Amino acid sequence: MIVTPEQLAAFTAAAMLITLSPGPDNLMVLSLGIAKGRRQGMAFGLGCALGCLTHTVLAAIGVSALIAASPLAFGLLKIAGGAYLVYLGWHAIRSRGSRLQAADGAADGTPLAAHFRKGLLANAINPKVVLFFLAFLPQFVNPAQGHSGWQIAILGLIFTAQAALLFGSLGYFAGAIGSWLNRTPKASQWLDRIAGGVFIALGLRLMLAPTH
Repeated sequence: MIVTPEQLAAFTAAAMLITLSPGPDNLMVLSLGIAKGRRQGMAFGLGCALGCLTHTVLAAIGVSALIAASPLAFGLLKIAGGAYLVYLGWHAIRSRGSRLQAADGAADGTPLAAHFRKGLLANAINPKVVLFFLAFLPQFVNPAQGHSGWQIAILGLIFTAQAALLFGSLGYFAGAIGSWLNRTPKASQWLDRIAGGVFIALGLRLMLAPTH
């Protein structure tokens, strides 16, 4: 078995929590959904989610190449990735929460495909997302099981699928969710703190885990 059920369960839970925590992508989906309409928000959100496929390919090729070339290099990548996750977690915990700054407006006449392309491009060319995938995905890879590239690919597809589901839902329910977040700023602050704790825990686990 390339990926075990335990790997899938742990990865999916962490991925969903991270996707739901207030961040640039989901706040853009919410803001656009509120300002332009739910269909536009959903199209943009699906574009953001599918942009993850680019990072999955890069991570799968890069990580599998490192494992094949040098276990030491893979170990150094894990340490660097873990440190980056701890850094992200620390900043998330210190966050004061996120508020939406959405313009008033109704559904516009822009084709849905245009919003989809904007979301796809915004995610696909974001270097921070590249770094995140290189830091996040490898810790759920077990080199002892072999097929490391395929493990990364499967995990990346799962991340993309759950992101599409959650971002699409955020776009659909943008008005209600955005109003709730703006009425209760402490809610987004606590979501940031929870996600920050997950980032730090995952980062430390990644740095301390032995490299096989």
